[in-house]
Amino acid sequence: MKHIIVVHLNEGDETSTVTFLDQSVEIRRVGCGGDAERARMLITGFDGQVDAIGLEGMPAELHLGHAHHTHAVGATIPSSVQQTPVVDGSGIRGGLERWGVILADRAHPGIFSQKRVLFVPGLNHEGLTQALSRRTDYIRYADPLIFFNLPDVPGVGSNQTLEQAAPATLERLKSAPFRLLSAQPGQPHVPRAEAPFQWADILAGDIGAIRRYAPAKLKHKTVVVDSATEEDIDDLRARGVSIVVTMMPAIDGKGNLGQWSAATIEALLVAVRPHPETPLTEDTYLDLIAQLDWTPAIRYLQPEEAGINRFAFVIHPLNVKFISKSPMFSWTRFFPDTIVEKVAAYMQPIYVSRVTGGQSPTTGQRIEGHLITLGATPREMMKHGERFTYARLNKSARIAERYGARIMGLGAFTSVVGDAGITVAHESDIAITSGNSLTVSATLEAAKQAVIKMGATDLTKGKAMVIGATGSIGSVCARLIAQAIGDIVLVSIEPERLIDLKRIIENETPGARVAIATRADDYLIDCDLVITATSAFGQRIIDISKCKAGAVICDVARPPDINPDEAALRPDVLVIESGEVLIPGDIDFGYDIGLPPKTAYACLAETALLAMEGRFEDYTLGRNITIDRVKEIYRLFKKHNFQIAGLRSFDEYVTDEYVAEKRKMADMLRNDPDLFERRSTEAAAKLATIPVTSKGVSSSNGSGWMKWAGAAAVGASTLGWLILRRRNGTTIKNV
Repeated sequence: MKHIIVVHLNEGDETSTVTFLDQSVEIRRVGCGGDAERARMLITGFDGQVDAIGLEGMPAELHLGHAHHTHAVGATIPSSVQQTPVVDGSGIRGGLERWGVILADRAHPGIFSQKRVLFVPGLNHEGLTQALSRRTDYIRYADPLIFFNLPDVPGVGSNQTLEQAAPATLERLKSAPFRLLSAQPGQPHVPRAEAPFQWADILAGDIGAIRRYAPAKLKHKTVVVDSATEEDIDDLRARGVSIVVTMMPAIDGKGNLGQWSAATIEALLVAVRPHPETPLTEDTYLDLIAQLDWTPAIRYLQPEEAGINRFAFVIHPLNVKFISKSPMFSWTRFFPDTIVEKVAAYMQPIYVSRVTGGQSPTTGQRIEGHLITLGATPREMMKHGERFTYARLNKSARIAERYGARIMGLGAFTSVVGDAGITVAHESDIAITSGNSLTVSATLEAAKQAVIKMGATDLTKGKAMVIGATGSIGSVCARLIAQAIGDIVLVSIEPERLIDLKRIIENETPGARVAIATRADDYLIDCDLVITATSAFGQRIIDISKCKAGAVICDVARPPDINPDEAALRPDVLVIESGEVLIPGDIDFGYDIGLPPKTAYACLAETALLAMEGRFEDYTLGRNITIDRVKEIYRLFKKHNFQIAGLRSFDEYVTDEYVAEKRKMADMLRNDPDLFERRSTEAAAKLATIPVTSKGVSSSNGSGWMKWAGAAAVGASTLGWLILRRRNGTTIKNV
């Protein structure tokens, strides 16, 4: 049996036997009370009697950033021993910390990504600082705070000033007592500022320093330390800490809590190395570490926070009016809309709210979401170009990662800009989806329900039209509708792509009757269902006066293609929004998003559904949505008991009475062609007096930039610029 002695700063003498790398080792821990001379006497007495000696909390060298300095006392203690190797953990701490961060990130992807990290302290944790610096730019050091009680002012402890401050810091610490360098749990003589601790998402460093200097409340924090005891865990749990990660290997089993210090682990490695004469170099340690079957312990301390899959979703104002309606920005109504809209576009992404309560009744998997908003309207996104929006979406992805999200959905116009999410997915570490696959499913289901409500008995005998047919949503809708109905009109301003789509449909669905057009007017009179999914601005997408009696129009676009004034001209025509979705569980968006409880727009619901299934991958991207993905997401939709919500028309639910009135009017017009002609003529005359708009933008305000984007504005979320209310009903719109 091997024997090691570990001298620590507290009191007590205890012995235990462990199995390490298939060898039995007796570990005796002896306290010196923080007295260097007593430590020197202890190790002198054990010299030649044991296989290795560890000095816990008594470093020979001090490292901070790229600076290093010899400790005046710590460097002299090992020289008291002539035969037995004496180590202090520095030989293996850096390597195990770097490797441990990699392993922890593999086990829980994103656990460190873009988090705010406070090192408590950064002293002698160069491995941990290097590894975490590769995963986040938000790093601060509590060393000035805990060692010198400096006030929390800008610059003190920042990552930017580390290299300038580190040499001076080590110069002052070179003769500091061990109990200052390696703080023990307890109350400090002078309390430290709480702000840096509250700023951080992760507290990394020494468990003793964290317990001693951190405030009593550490809710939702992650603590990353070399080792921790069950007593430490109980204390952190009581403070509200969410997760504890230990970097040193657990001797009692892979993945268990690492309760042994770096000095103990290094002494164990020294004792069990195959050849005692092997020099204690980095290569020797690396070879020994490679033999460890080890992963860092990751322990969730709050049961209600464990096992949650997280997602994020990006929203933005649909038009400038959403900005001035916000209490926070109500003052903007005194400025010209054009100025407000331009300035808001430059705002950086802002975190909005936490979405809680989603849970699969099938698997029990819980989900949590985070809403993030941009400031740009669709018009500004079009004017600035794709890189302008890409940059803000990339920043949104970093915010999402900070909150633990592993997939981010693109709402409203963010899913239309540029290549519809492909570049954002390539440039982000987080998975991206536009939500368009589920939007297709929800749209078709909503359209089916609406047509049935309007009296259809045989859906295969109708005729459908898709406006914006060459876009991402429109093309897939057209292909699936052709399979179900077989008679379809495709409308787009891109003739060459229309030809290609027509050929695809005729090849996929032999016998399908496919007409193509660049304008919808001539075909509207024959169509029972019209799906409009464009990204057009300042245009009249559809002349509703020409619609067939009793037709259903499903407006997928966000902002919408049809306004209420236009729809009112034809009381026999049912205009609905794309299908909304009920998310299972006690879902709470944190704000009133203008929908009933548990209800979301399909693009948001797809992101939540993928999180619930644990599919953290780039899912729906680009303009070529595959039918296989649409069918797969619908299977997942059914698996987790997502449901289509009630039909809505201009933010109001469609009631049976409302539909009955429309059916009655439609029947009357069908039975009286002359009356239908008169009503259509009247509607056309009134329509001519309504300004030509699309997406709420008048053609008179547009210029050359107002054109179709050439792709569907997919069932993008109408969450918009947060006409959101807190639970108490107070309207608030953060940007």
